Amino acid sequence: MAQTNVNIRMDEATKIAFDKFCREIGLSTSAAFNIFAKTVVREQRIPFALTTEVPNAVTLSAMEEAEEMKRHPEKYKSYGSAEEMLEDVLNET
Repeated sequence: MAQTNVNIRMDEATKIAFDKFCREIGLSTSAAFNIFAKTVVREQRIPFALTTEVPNAVTLSAMEEAEEMKRHPEKYKSYGSAEEMLEDVLNET
């Protein structure tokens, strides 16, 4: 599919904030605008459901723990099914 350039005018502060937001959610500015344009065309409406939320300390801790578990799965118990895990948890008392 042929590509074309689109120039968008906006104030510098908005551009800086938008670029920062895009980096935080793992997108380039160009990718974010493409997602927006394709969604508008597909849904025939302006969608504004993307947000960035700052996780609280408990959530950040859980995210760090999950990353640690992915890095070192040999240190952690795993289960073949939810039923197996539930049985193990219930038998711990």
